[in-house]
Amino acid sequence: MPDERADSLKAPGRVLLLSCYELGHAPTGLASPAGFLEAAGYPPALQDLARERLNAEMVARAGFVGISVPMHTALRLGMKVAERVRAINARCHICFYGLYAPLNEDLLLGSSADSVIGGEYEPPLVALVEAMHAGRDVAIAGVSRPRQREAPRLARTQFAAPTRAGLPELSAYARLMYDGGSRKVGYVEASRGCKHMCLHCPIPAVYGGRFFVVPREIVLEDIARQVAQGAGHITFGDPDFLNGPGHALKLVQALHERFPRVSYDLTTKVEHILKHAALIPELARTGCLFVVSAVESLSDTVLHCLAKGHTRADIERALHITREAGVALRPTWVAFTPWTTLDDYIEMLAFVHREGLVHHVDAVQFTIRLLVPPGSALLNTPQWLPYQEPLDPESLAHPWRHPDSRMDALHARVSALVEQAAGDGTPAEAVFEAICREALSAAERNAEAEALLAGPWMQPAAPRMTEPWFC
Repeated sequence: MPDERADSLKAPGRVLLLSCYELGHAPTGLASPAGFLEAAGYPPALQDLARERLNAEMVARAGFVGISVPMHTALRLGMKVAERVRAINARCHICFYGLYAPLNEDLLLGSSADSVIGGEYEPPLVALVEAMHAGRDVAIAGVSRPRQREAPRLARTQFAAPTRAGLPELSAYARLMYDGGSRKVGYVEASRGCKHMCLHCPIPAVYGGRFFVVPREIVLEDIARQVAQGAGHITFGDPDFLNGPGHALKLVQALHERFPRVSYDLTTKVEHILKHAALIPELARTGCLFVVSAVESLSDTVLHCLAKGHTRADIERALHITREAGVALRPTWVAFTPWTTLDDYIEMLAFVHREGLVHHVDAVQFTIRLLVPPGSALLNTPQWLPYQEPLDPESLAHPWRHPDSRMDALHARVSALVEQAAGDGTPAEAVFEAICREALSAAERNAEAEALLAGPWMQPAAPRMTEPWFC
């Protein structure tokens, strides 16, 4: 018989999972562990604080509160939420879990966290809840506590289908804008981790070059549930969808066969577009509208410092491959690094305009500054040594200054410009033109503005989400 005592963690509302931010989509960081907990007999309550206000009554009822921190923004918000949780319910157990939890475990365990879980976090999370329910204070592999540190769990997982019961409807999240209309968007992950070791990425610091696939039937069930809620488009949120190309191809073929009217997008490296160029037309045939790729920079110097594994010439080839297949490429950038020159920044803008990519790049991308979290692989490299600074507990990152003060000043101006434009609803072309003029002014190259912006100015439309992402 199920244990339904009021203090039992199997009782309704006694396990509460919170998400603060997941790029504008329904949070897998809640849905996935909820599926595991539900299967184990601990059905959790869920709250997405990016779309809902924190429910004080739910917090007061909880004996275990898990806070999902898959990215930097989520962590910063999550730490503030943890303070509110503790003020409402001093006795509950607060657990931070997800990619950014183990990177910041010293800080978290020294403040509001009772435990921290990273890597393939669902099995340790369930084991922790089970131990607490049974009143056992035992060491659990993959669960770090103040007096016991554990490495993130990196082992194959017997996955359970994610459950989104209790989350807002898909209509509350970002939509796809395409071909004059909009579609509700579902979100799934077909793999975890990444086999690549890009130095600026937080994933290698946790996964160390390993990745794990989610069984096809689990992913398809997750998709089917979201299609039943009205999703007409699916985002594959894997760090790199083509880490396992065979798994990926069979999955999208099955998706297209079962839901031929549902489109999708994915994220993959430039080098995978080149290596698997023969697959891109099949992706287009099965409904892929666009591919997100972390281009980061056009400077081969910067790309080398970040160990990206591609060159500027590779970027141009990838753009050609995707265009030939009829798939839009949406490049993302780390626009400001210590090695990016002002001329590099201007050339990035010129490339975006020349290649007709203004609507393929959310304006916030032109403000992205290199983030160096605790444990970053960059910290041990010679190229980072001149910029080494202690960890800033406020920003949860290692700060750095650009050797050219004009770049730091430009970052501040462009960031303010983009933030204001987002609030005003300024058209993409106008925002882009303003950014170009700011960059040319910083370089005292104002006379070049008309030449930079010459040519057909009404940029071609591209499929996009209604909410731009940032980390």
